[in-house]
Amino acid sequence: MSKRDYYDILGVSKSSTAEEIKKAYRKLAIKFHPDKNPGNKEAEESFKEAAEAYDALGNEEKRRKYDQFGHAGVGGNSGFGGGGGFSMDDIFSQFGDVFGDDSVFGSFFGGGGGGRGGSRRTVGSNIRIKLKLTLSEMRAGVEKKVKYKRMVQAEGVSYATCKHCGGSGVVKKVTNTFLGQMATQSACPICQGLGKVIESKPKDANEQGLISQEFETSIKIPGGVADGMQLSVNGKGNQGPAAGASGDLIVLIEEIAHEDLQRDNNNVIYHLWLSFPEAAMGASVEVPTLDGKAKIKVDAGTQAGKILRLKGKGFPDLNGYGTGDQLIVVNVFVPSKLSSEEKDILLKLQESKNFKPDEKDKSFFDKMKDIF
Repeated sequence: MSKRDYYDILGVSKSSTAEEIKKAYRKLAIKFHPDKNPGNKEAEESFKEAAEAYDALGNEEKRRKYDQFGHAGVGGNSGFGGGGGFSMDDIFSQFGDVFGDDSVFGSFFGGGGGGRGGSRRTVGSNIRIKLKLTLSEMRAGVEKKVKYKRMVQAEGVSYATCKHCGGSGVVKKVTNTFLGQMATQSACPICQGLGKVIESKPKDANEQGLISQEFETSIKIPGGVADGMQLSVNGKGNQGPAAGASGDLIVLIEEIAHEDLQRDNNNVIYHLWLSFPEAAMGASVEVPTLDGKAKIKVDAGTQAGKILRLKGKGFPDLNGYGTGDQLIVVNVFVPSKLSSEEKDILLKLQESKNFKPDEKDKSFFDKMKDIF
């Protein structure tokens, strides 16, 4: 049985912050906790499944490997309850980090190591930009330099300890639960969890001590990207307050329309127009590709609608599943204006049996009619 995606288990997206992932796991751990669901095997399995997902996504290095290689990057099918040697005690040992060592989960179930305390380090918001690429750039991959504005901490900002939380960044509250009293904590509403407040700042800085600056960075675009895809560049977004970590730069790919070619998934489409004589007698023609020009042979008697294929001239699959082709759709041009001489020639040809469709041709046209 295939393992579920860890992001789906926790109900978060790949762009979720570490705090959002922790919050999602905390909610599931409370919902499926064995003490709240005695004898419920399904709840216990969900409890273990959520713990396994958080074990991978709650760790920055493990999360990076999971994003790149999937379950194989974090031990394949091993993990909590999966033969990897983890027990319920191992799961409960997470709770000191997830719920806080002072909570009933952190202390009773072995949070260990004492309270972490202290203020939290903030993470800045993401920045979204659009990057226009040609089909050739999207096929081969390219490195682009982009300029944009981001928020960074201004020089000359000074801080003082928050008096409301005493510099801890959190305020605590004790509530009664089915497990007894539980001490919970939340970010201080005055300092927003920083543990400190701005004492002085330059005039051009905002209330968080941040200013806007122009920034330039290089972005490596892999071959095979498509219109509408989003790429994330870690740490190139806005900086968090109080010298916090930076968010990400989200790059939205936009396709620049090609003059002759169109993209269809990993294939490239080109509409080739032939004159009637070329289609009837065959021809050697040049067609545009993303690599330049290519010469192809059109067989005599080629019908409109036939598709010719240039293998490997399409886009590489981002997941490594081969490369698409260039598909050449044949169209036959029928003139709308004829001279008297041309009409006479066609009237003579019309009587020839070679210019009348046989049963094979009719079958082909019937199929084309059904398609359209």
